[in-house]
Amino acid sequence: MAEAQLKELLATWVEGWASSRHYPTQRVGGFPAAQLTDRTSDWVAFAADPSDDDFARLAEFTAASAARILTILTDDHLRFRSLAERHGLDVLGADQELMIMDFEGKDVEAPWLNDDELKLTTDIEERSATVTVATDDGDLAASGHVAVADGFAVFDRIATEPDFRRRGLGSFVMRALTAAVSEHGADQGLLIASIDGQHLYHHLGWSDVSGVLMLKNPSNPDGPSLSD
Repeated sequence: MAEAQLKELLATWVEGWASSRHYPTQRVGGFPAAQLTDRTSDWVAFAADPSDDDFARLAEFTAASAARILTILTDDHLRFRSLAERHGLDVLGADQELMIMDFEGKDVEAPWLNDDELKLTTDIEERSATVTVATDDGDLAASGHVAVADGFAVFDRIATEPDFRRRGLGSFVMRALTAAVSEHGADQGLLIASIDGQHLYHHLGWSDVSGVLMLKNPSNPDGPSLSD
């Protein structure tokens, strides 16, 4: 994929992802960043295959606070691992993937939940939606979020609880979310998936766009996944 197109997709994904989670955003040297208000309250900055000079500026921003994270969209992990080492950053994660799907010709009607034990609830905001599937007793079975940004439906936090897996609920939640925002005219979907989620999304027809390399300040022992 062309660098300019990848940068546009990244900006769209950040907009939708941050909107879904109600994260404040800013620009860092021309690159998007979001504040993880529900976690560390610090910033994660994003870039798609940045130049060495741009990477240096982003690394300086990341190193300025222990909890900051730098996320690079790239399939050249070796290059950016080398740059990270040069600028004193450590690898936080390298197993996520930006994925895309074209909705043309796909079923965007609200799906039927064929399970008497479970109930679907859909909460719709202005340009986003949350779907939950739960038992009559209120036990959560599955959930997910979606926000519309620049003509894309950006999916986030698609999860099925362990006791309810292998019942097709992941696919059901994705279809319910797509139907919930269909009136906003989104004709494509974007998401960043963990390695486990990638198996589901490939099965549903999603395609890989770019690898995701997350970098952190060495003084930070851990950090969040983008898909959790």
